[in-house]
Amino acid sequence: MLSCPVTSQCNRQCTRAMQKAGADAGLIQSLTRKNVDVKDGSEPSPKAGRLHVSCVCSTPVAEVAALVHDKNFDAAEDKIRTLLHDDAGSATNQALLHFVLGTILRREDHFDEALDEFTESSRLLPSFPETHSQLSYLFYRTDNAEDALAEARTALSIDPANAEAYRYLGLALYAGGHYDAALHAFDESRQREPASSLANADVYLDMGITHRDQGDLRRAAIAYRHALSLRPDFWEAHSNLGVVLHDQGKLDEAIAEYRAAKRLKPEEASVRNNLGNTLCDKEEFDSAIAEFKDLYRQSPEWEGGHNCLARAYMSKRDYPSAIRELQAAIAANPAGAAEHRVLGQALLLSGRDKEAVDVLRDAVALNPESSLAHHYLGTALVNTQQLAEAEKEFREALRLEPSAQNHYSLAACLMAVNQFEEALGELEIASRMDPSQNLYRARMQEVVRLITSSK
Repeated sequence: MLSCPVTSQCNRQCTRAMQKAGADAGLIQSLTRKNVDVKDGSEPSPKAGRLHVSCVCSTPVAEVAALVHDKNFDAAEDKIRTLLHDDAGSATNQALLHFVLGTILRREDHFDEALDEFTESSRLLPSFPETHSQLSYLFYRTDNAEDALAEARTALSIDPANAEAYRYLGLALYAGGHYDAALHAFDESRQREPASSLANADVYLDMGITHRDQGDLRRAAIAYRHALSLRPDFWEAHSNLGVVLHDQGKLDEAIAEYRAAKRLKPEEASVRNNLGNTLCDKEEFDSAIAEFKDLYRQSPEWEGGHNCLARAYMSKRDYPSAIRELQAAIAANPAGAAEHRVLGQALLLSGRDKEAVDVLRDAVALNPESSLAHHYLGTALVNTQQLAEAEKEFREALRLEPSAQNHYSLAACLMAVNQFEEALGELEIASRMDPSQNLYRARMQEVVRLITSSK
């Protein structure tokens, strides 16, 4: 939607031109709610708390609006730049043109260029609140929370009833980690729009994100559902609600929301990724594999999901495919200790013990506090007959996690180097910790026989 600083005194011709260009009634009302009275070449001045500016809406601007409405952004941008180049007159009209160009650039996600245009518009017409609102949003999008906050407050000082400015104030406060204040600003924005306003769907989405970051999943879900009640085709709200439901352990409901988001936005990789991960968590591995294959065909540059896909392949004992996915995960995240550990495990299960040793050494180096990494490295070292090093790894695994399995693994290593007395002690501990394990008792009997025969 194109917005520009026109006035309540815009003539009927301008209004008809904007309507023909595709501007709806709500847009025209929002654009004409200010009274402004400025002569060509002069700056606006406050009068009794309101601003007065002469009408600057023109047929060329309406033509630009038509191009934007038709999503012909390149032509619209060219038209505006020509108008800017040719128009050396009214500062107000120049401000309008920069504002419209900034709007076009923002819609194309050219945030730095849009920031330049809105900054120039603000310089030429500093008392127009919508320009400050747009600057606030762009500063937020470029991770400049301080300036985003300042511009939102400037907009509100000019127009205290500006719902959009309150929303952007909330975003700036959220970016600064001031969650309660952000929620208050979002609520102020919501109250200044009609209850059924589509703009409130965006506000509820922002509220949901803020509640989730606060750890309040219940309120986050409520906010996302409010957004969807206003805009059922809001794919971001479906997707974000899916994330919250997943975090709440409601996997079937999460899958339903992800599928709704996928239907609305089939090209969005994050939705397919989250759907695949949730299918993995439900152990619906065939469906997860199919989802991720579709994702990588559609978005080959997507780097997520390889861990989950590897898990699915591991469950099916398709170790070559699991190894391939884990290698891709490590390429995307070379410091991933868990990825290295699971890759080492997959290599062990594939009989590739020497490769497993190298990968598991990396896993231990990346996370020395991982009992599992030390355990699997010990196993790989036993398989490659590096028994002294294996013993050290099993002892470290036991120190970090004194489990029955780790006592047993150390015992097995000690038996391999003929340390039967100590091995028996470890097996006795393991058997006491987990009496259900017949293996531990059988190995104890074996060690007792070995000790007896050695005397």
